[in-house]
Amino acid sequence: MIAADTTLRAAAGRLCASLLLALLPIGFLLLMIVAPLLAIGRYGDGAWAWALLDDDYMRWRIAWTVLQALITCILVLLIGTPLAWVLARFDFAGRALVLRLLMLPFVMPTLVAGMGVLALFGTHGLLWPGWQDTPYLLLYGNVFFNLPVLVRAAYQGFLQVPASRLWAAQTLGAGAWTRFWQVQWPVLLPWLAGGVCLVFLYCFSGFGLALLLGGSDYATIEVEIYQLIAYELAMDEASVLVWLVLAITLLAALAYAWLSRRAAGANPVQPPLPEPVRGWRQYALLAAALVLLALCCVLPLAAIAWRAAQAGASWQVLLDAATLQAAFNTLRFTGLAMLLALLLGVSHAALARRHAWMRSITFLPFMVSPVCVAFGVLLLYPQWTASLSLLVATYALLAYPFITKDLLAAWDALPPGYAAAARTLGASPFQVATRVTAPLLLPSLRRGLTLAAATCVGEFAATLFLSRPEWQTLTTLIYQHLSTAGQDNYDRAMVLTAVLMLLAIAVFALLDANSHTDKGTQRARMG
Repeated sequence: MIAADTTLRAAAGRLCASLLLALLPIGFLLLMIVAPLLAIGRYGDGAWAWALLDDDYMRWRIAWTVLQALITCILVLLIGTPLAWVLARFDFAGRALVLRLLMLPFVMPTLVAGMGVLALFGTHGLLWPGWQDTPYLLLYGNVFFNLPVLVRAAYQGFLQVPASRLWAAQTLGAGAWTRFWQVQWPVLLPWLAGGVCLVFLYCFSGFGLALLLGGSDYATIEVEIYQLIAYELAMDEASVLVWLVLAITLLAALAYAWLSRRAAGANPVQPPLPEPVRGWRQYALLAAALVLLALCCVLPLAAIAWRAAQAGASWQVLLDAATLQAAFNTLRFTGLAMLLALLLGVSHAALARRHAWMRSITFLPFMVSPVCVAFGVLLLYPQWTASLSLLVATYALLAYPFITKDLLAAWDALPPGYAAAARTLGASPFQVATRVTAPLLLPSLRRGLTLAAATCVGEFAATLFLSRPEWQTLTTLIYQHLSTAGQDNYDRAMVLTAVLMLLAIAVFALLDANSHTDKGTQRARMG
């Protein structure tokens, strides 16, 4: 009887712990995504939708938003596929560094990318200032920010091509083009399609690049939503556009999820090893690929550094009280958001280990743009407008999936025998969690926290909606200087952008160091 009562109390305790564990991530998603979207849905009526569709100006905005995303997909597909083939098939000095550098745009704030494009082709651009007020600015910015996404997807696809098939096709006399179309292309297609869906999603729902580079004629729907709310208080029209954005991004996200599952479901294969470069043709191909990658992905960052170096007395902006306050606010908001993101990420990962449906909503915050989230919470929680808690919660919402993703992947890879051996030796569940599981998950947790922190430091869209004037961050201060006339303000914006870029590069270096630590730790454990 006593044993049964003890077992019942233990089961009740585990049930309460599970409920508390589920309450944090699920309740947070309900409060910060589901409820705000429902609030948007209740705002306005169908008449506004038809009115917008009959408006030539709005039809052009919608059409351009879709068109620029599609053009970017085509450009990165044409450029990224050959680049990925070169990286997958050629072995050359610096290859590992190039592969690691493809992670850099993932930690680079969109505002830095936009400022880099302006430094090249804007009014004060180093190369062709005539690109101002043209669609080429936004298209180049999209390529800069999204080309590594496609290259990484295509590179992983090339690694899924069995070496035995390529050797068999070559033995039968198939040329390079025949081997590509008949052997590599069918395997590569799901990876390319998934990468294209992701690029479309980023371009269609992007805000920072479109705000800086679109101008008055080539702004996207996201910028239009911001202008309708911030300057015209046209909530009805903005709500219709938000639902249009959500519908299209949901379709792209579902397509990406399906294609990713299909690509990930392939059996492990032995890909062909990269071969040393031989002959002048291969050297020319490699040189062309590296130059093209540098022009698309490195040149804007170099332009920021060059512009900042020429700023002269504008470097004094770093000593201004507004800059110091903005830096303090950035660190303060990031620190508070990271505490909440850590709780959300760990609890979501722990729950996803038990329930498969929780895995499917891990990236739900990524499927909804920050503009839509910010608009929804403004409608649902008007009494909390410009409150610190709402701003920090929005930061955490956009950051914690990075923690969940890395933590969950490491958790899945843990050998079950470690925990079983500890329990056999008499360790309690708490001891197993703190002395066995947690130390093994710590490197991946650091990596997720680093990516989450980079997201918070570079956050721009939600800050414009939810922040007070005295809560200026580095990103909003840069935008303020850029929006103010005068060469000195432009130079000050470039100096601050260079500082933000250095922070992002430091985050990237930390990520790279963590990845090397993870690999070394894994090798040591295997030994």
